Amino acid sequence: MSSHSFEKISGQDQVVELANTKGLGAHLQSFKAYQELYETSVKSPEVFWDGVAKDFHWFKPYTRVCQWDWKDSVRHAWFLEGKTNLAFNCLDRHLESQGDKKALIWEANAPGEVREFTYKQVHEEVGRLANALKAMGIKKGDRVGIYLGMVPELAFSLLACARLGAIHNVIFGGFSAESLKDRILDCRADFLLTADGLFRGAKTVALKATADEALKLCQAEGHAIKACLVLKRTNQAISMQEGRDLDWQQLVSKQSSQCPAESMDSEDPLFILYTSGSTGKPKGVLHTSSGYMVYTATTFKYIFAYQPEDIYWCTADIGWITGHSYLVYGPLLNGATCLMFEGVPTYPKPDRFWEMIARHRVTTFYTAPTAIRALMREGDHWPEAHDLSSLKLLGTVGEPINPEPWFWYFNKIGGGTCPIVDTWWQTETGGILLSTFPGAMPMKPGVAGTPFFGIEPEILDEEGKPCELEEGGYLCFKKPW
Repeated sequence: MSSHSFEKISGQDQVVELANTKGLGAHLQSFKAYQELYETSVKSPEVFWDGVAKDFHWFKPYTRVCQWDWKDSVRHAWFLEGKTNLAFNCLDRHLESQGDKKALIWEANAPGEVREFTYKQVHEEVGRLANALKAMGIKKGDRVGIYLGMVPELAFSLLACARLGAIHNVIFGGFSAESLKDRILDCRADFLLTADGLFRGAKTVALKATADEALKLCQAEGHAIKACLVLKRTNQAISMQEGRDLDWQQLVSKQSSQCPAESMDSEDPLFILYTSGSTGKPKGVLHTSSGYMVYTATTFKYIFAYQPEDIYWCTADIGWITGHSYLVYGPLLNGATCLMFEGVPTYPKPDRFWEMIARHRVTTFYTAPTAIRALMREGDHWPEAHDLSSLKLLGTVGEPINPEPWFWYFNKIGGGTCPIVDTWWQTETGGILLSTFPGAMPMKPGVAGTPFFGIEPEILDEEGKPCELEEGGYLCFKKPW
């Protein structure tokens, strides 16, 4: 197997094989190793997932790994009777062994502003914010809308809600007042976290003004939120409604950094996230605690071949499921160092991504085909001007990637030595279902790859009967994950 050989399969189809990938500490070194683990995961799921779940902290051990009921209704549960907390597993669990390790590197929209947080510092920030949420009256089971730009406080908000057992509903900062109103009403959120505004490229977006309009619309439909916490980010003029709106910095700064994590039942709700609405009315998807925790952590570890020294960058906004699972929860559950970016890839110049990779020495880069295609059109001279040799692994998410941008990404960004994981999944799935495994198998541009552990895909026709892929049909899955 050469370092990067191409083999024609049929027509324009090509398979890319990589051997001796530079510095990639893949957890699976061969396809045989993948097959053995996969077979165990589908034939003995309780044995497989029990072995994985033991690495996490449980306030109370679970009595059974999984339970599926297909007779009366499609119901399933994971880690029955177990008690845990995602924020505790993301932060507290790492404090003794790597409290001084960088957890989050945040870079602002405008070049030159960078903030770094160790695991200990993130733990303190989340504790203060959780206590501020308590002071607002937020408790376990409450629904909290979060309408922020890509600032560190957005990540802290997810973790603070998880710490208290409050159910977070993140609404993308680019959405309109009508979209914000719809999501607040649909999940019956009683609290909102927002900011005066956000920076996006050369623009300043007035978040608070949009939030005010959305809350008026909510009130007109009979739902008034109890409190709104407002972060200063852009320092633009805003209105603050007495008795409802609270200053973020003032309230949080008064709080203790120590806040005990709520003991959550394995099937307690963690968050609600709405689909984009691009193919119909947005659907509110509910993800619960322990199954999501174990699955996102495990997919991150294997698919991104995580190693403790890695600098991992997922460019997704936390307003989408990719940001939830593979910028916040999955990486932090593994004790990883994450890069988080407030801005856009072409501001102030089309080399912003490549300049940041070189400066932060990013090892793992996960982005969308849309961004790759747009940056490819800007020309090869932008990435060629920067040292991208730190990269070990590339990833794509959000849509299919056709061979032309795939090869550009592989050769121009990865230097022909970095595996590409083309990941397929959805808001509904919570984590990656199909992907290549770096170091264990060849890659076929435009094809997501093999099923993850425990995933049994099947193609069904209109009548729900199995059919051949060539015939066309619906991609379905035999069992829960």
